[in-house]
Amino acid sequence: MLADPHPPLHEYHQRGDFIIGAIASQAFIISGALTFTQEPPPPLFEELAVIPKNYQHILALAFAVKEINENPQILPNFTVGFHIYDSYFTAKWTYHATILLIYTLRRFVPSYKCDVQNNLFGIIGGLDPLTSLHVANIVDIYKIPQLIYGSAPVMNDKTPGLPFYQMAPKEMLQYEGILSMLLQFRWMWIGLLTFNDENGDRFLQTVLPLFAKSGICFAFIQRSQTFSFVTKINDMMKRGAKIHDAIIDSNANVVVLYGESYTIALLRWFPYLSEQENIRNKPKGIVWIITAQADLTSMVYQRTWDTEIIHGSLSFTIHSNDLPIDLPHFHQFVESRKPSNTAGDGFIRDFWQNAFGCVFLHQDMDVVEGDICTEEEKLESLTAPFFEMSMIGHSYSIYNAIYAVAHALHAMSSSRLKYMGLVNGGRLKLQNLRPWQVHHSLRTVSFNNSAGDTVSFDKNGELMAGFDVINWIFSSNQTKQKIGHLDPEALPNQVFTINEDVIIWHSWFNQTRPLSVCTDSCHPGFSKKVKEGKPFCCYDCIPCPEGKISDREDLSDCYECTDETFPNKNQDLCIPKRISYLTFGEPLGIILASFALCLFLITALVLEIFVKWKDTPIVKANNRNLTYTLLVSLLLCFLSALLFIGKPHNVTCFFRQTAFGIIFSVAVSCVLAKTITVVLAFLATKPGSRMRKWVGKGLANTIVFSCSFVQVGLCITWLVANPPFPDVDMHSLTEQIVLECNEGSVTMFYCVLGYMGLLALVSFTVAFLARRLPDSFNEAKFITFSMLLFCSVWLSFIPSYLSTKGKYMVAVEIFSILASSAGLLGCIFSPKCYIILLRPELNNREQLIRRKP
Repeated sequence: MLADPHPPLHEYHQRGDFIIGAIASQAFIISGALTFTQEPPPPLFEELAVIPKNYQHILALAFAVKEINENPQILPNFTVGFHIYDSYFTAKWTYHATILLIYTLRRFVPSYKCDVQNNLFGIIGGLDPLTSLHVANIVDIYKIPQLIYGSAPVMNDKTPGLPFYQMAPKEMLQYEGILSMLLQFRWMWIGLLTFNDENGDRFLQTVLPLFAKSGICFAFIQRSQTFSFVTKINDMMKRGAKIHDAIIDSNANVVVLYGESYTIALLRWFPYLSEQENIRNKPKGIVWIITAQADLTSMVYQRTWDTEIIHGSLSFTIHSNDLPIDLPHFHQFVESRKPSNTAGDGFIRDFWQNAFGCVFLHQDMDVVEGDICTEEEKLESLTAPFFEMSMIGHSYSIYNAIYAVAHALHAMSSSRLKYMGLVNGGRLKLQNLRPWQVHHSLRTVSFNNSAGDTVSFDKNGELMAGFDVINWIFSSNQTKQKIGHLDPEALPNQVFTINEDVIIWHSWFNQTRPLSVCTDSCHPGFSKKVKEGKPFCCYDCIPCPEGKISDREDLSDCYECTDETFPNKNQDLCIPKRISYLTFGEPLGIILASFALCLFLITALVLEIFVKWKDTPIVKANNRNLTYTLLVSLLLCFLSALLFIGKPHNVTCFFRQTAFGIIFSVAVSCVLAKTITVVLAFLATKPGSRMRKWVGKGLANTIVFSCSFVQVGLCITWLVANPPFPDVDMHSLTEQIVLECNEGSVTMFYCVLGYMGLLALVSFTVAFLARRLPDSFNEAKFITFSMLLFCSVWLSFIPSYLSTKGKYMVAVEIFSILASSAGLLGCIFSPKCYIILLRPELNNREQLIRRKP
């Protein structure tokens, strides 16, 4: 038989019909590593490192039991008792305490069911995941319900049937809440700090892909050592120094902290651990986002330490309608606790001595060092890291756990026919009730506690509740305030809400929202380009390429404006394009229209001159009617140019190109007929020439009609097959929407233009060949010049037309029409007008038929 283990240093018992066991965690035992070569010595009180604030967990349990026993509506005729032991945050003492809860004798034999307590119906504990796991390994054998008041992510993949319930909501819900907070504050560059254990592994495996999927990057991921044996404290301090220096050196201002309940006590070491003097003196504020498992706790020796490192932190805690959780009569209950009037409480003396920094006198003390405890000390005087008069998160979970077990027992006791019998003069007595039978009632338990919160479990045994978001403030009259909540039952857009206006940030941020980004935001007009070899949150800001904009910060790519808009100079805004077309009101339109009208008037004047002197030899020579036709066609050419000015409409688009093409074809046909007439007239003067029969009006009219008819046929085909129509060009010019006439068929447009050019080329060729005719007959020389000018204008028109855009394309075509028409008018008719008006003596038959020697 094994020797008895050492008795626990702390325990708290209260008798009752129903016993609820509890595994508390109020102190560490700082001992050396076990060698297993000799029996370890019993622990000493001097080896304890007490966390005073955790004593409230014990008070919450005792208060809940007191309320239940005083409530006639819950378990009437029965009382609830409890047995509490400390785990000391070690596996050894946790297993020891769990076995003590199950067995009544101080002497026990492991693996043998000797004198098991029959009235233990539930165990509350533990505070940290590993403690809870150690408890579960024992209570699972006896199927005793276990209610965990801390988080237990290490046990999330438990097999169905393991007898424990979590008094905290799902861990995943908390991670999603942290993600929502990061995204709302645009903290895309953060650090992660957790312990180097299985729970830390599970945390990182969960949040790394979850956060990265939403665009969160990690400046660093640090793993701290857990608090263990005294021989490893030095290594833990060195590791803490490296972590602190890495955090201060980083440009991340936000750190997500996941750890155990005592994490904050370790965190407060950081400012004192730096290995670099410049880091130690480098001020920097950190926004700590702390999970619900960690509580605001401190060790005794940290009483005077600075709290600035955690000032302004944001923490999650289990939801409650009242924050701070101020249950009725709890404040009075806590105030009434004194070491001298609390029978059976083996925890209060150590709590009192450590919380107030005093010692109790006893017979073995020779010398008293420090103040003597008088029990006149006031708990209200303690600061928040050491004690709070209102319930803290874990205490609230214990309070709800006690009530959950009580309500489950009450539901069972109500089934009197199955579980109870009347004995001892009408008092109900338990018969054949076993702890495993409580599970059925616990799974379905649902009640409203004194704070008005509903307590119930889901199918996985996890508390159905949300989280509150707390802002930690260290001022003279406040330590925390509720700033938001995380409610999984709310509408999708209200699951996570937070009031940024009331948040008190770390003083380093001057009460402005902290920034935590790897790279400053790319302003509108720029896009992000990820730096090679860096996380995707680290990028360069490059200007948007021409034609694209970015109108928000941190866009991954610029985008094009719509067809109706264009980028401004800074490329951060799309500006509506202005409508553009050649109008009569703008300078260019006025000039072109004026030239067209002037040339029209000049042509009309020439026509009037020729009509007035119609019987003179120079007018009658070379077919007078052909001359009239040419002048009328030139008149119409100048007028047709006006069809190209103004807003395009169906009618103007339909007729302007075809009218221009037909009229010009008539004009060039007239020129061709004139040229051929000149040549035939010269040849007909030769003796015996057969050309006399071709000279006359018939040939000229035939040439004009046939050449024009071909152009008319092309235009009719064009208008029938694919006519021009009003169109909008949104792409040719960056800042303008061009109203234009779409030619319908570009091929037909160039066919019309090409045919006109063919006529001009034929006229030029014939006139060029006839240029050496005698001067008196040589109208062909002037026709040659006119056709040379005509062809030059339209040959230069093609590249000019194709290289210009918008209304200037129309202006180029108008200019070509006016220039070529003016060339015909000037070259062919100016010499004749000169003779008619200024040299009338030359306007006679003798001069016209005289040959130059």
